[in-house]
Amino acid sequence: MDFVSVTSSTGESVLTAIERGGFAFVHGDAMRDMLTPFGSLGDWDTFADSWNRLELDTYMADGGRYRRRRHAVYDVSSGTITRAEHQPHFQTVDYNPLNGGVARWFEPIEQGVGASDTLTTIVGFCRSLFAQSAHQPSGPSARHWRVEVHQFRIEARHGEQGRPTPEGLHRDGVDYVLVLLVDRVNIASGVTTIHGLDGTPLGSFTLTAPLDAALVDDARVAHGVTPVEAIDANRPAHRDVLVVTFAGLPEFT
Repeated sequence: MDFVSVTSSTGESVLTAIERGGFAFVHGDAMRDMLTPFGSLGDWDTFADSWNRLELDTYMADGGRYRRRRHAVYDVSSGTITRAEHQPHFQTVDYNPLNGGVARWFEPIEQGVGASDTLTTIVGFCRSLFAQSAHQPSGPSARHWRVEVHQFRIEARHGEQGRPTPEGLHRDGVDYVLVLLVDRVNIASGVTTIHGLDGTPLGSFTLTAPLDAALVDDARVAHGVTPVEAIDANRPAHRDVLVVTFAGLPEFT
């Protein structure tokens, strides 16, 4: 099955792709157009620069020192996006056999970044898109979400690959996932692969330009990314992505 590559600038085409195949690959230009109605990307350069201040992920069970990250949690409803108190990221071993089963306290996303126009715009777009899914029968006006936001930098060095998904092909244990490329410097590979729950390959693509994005129905498909390598081993090499997960919560009463 060929992957769905979305180049048109409508959320409807993305939603159709997700509902039909469980995922969509959206090119950066189309993603920018779809984000525009939800706010501004005017502080994008400052937003992207914050990846230079991520902290080392010391929880890697494989002993790797190639991943840097920050993390934040938001309460998101149809009308509000509110940052929650800082808390650990937790996954069961069923979803993350490498690093699951541990409450992982990552450094928080910086306050200015967490409240930036760019991040608010991205979360607002996702809220609108995911609330329209056929898998959410209560409709957009009734949706309440737990949203986790992750900044990742995967580094590659001479003789050492960086592993964007060291747990391998996986699901995140949420409803929906956005993976959005922020920057890619001196990096080869990093191919995203999508598989059905029975292991059937559904598609593959590479995030190469800022705002290139993958949107995934986590209940229906698994995803992974191949290791990255430095093109020039004498220069810094990294892959920067923003990952946003949406998990539906019961309706307010």
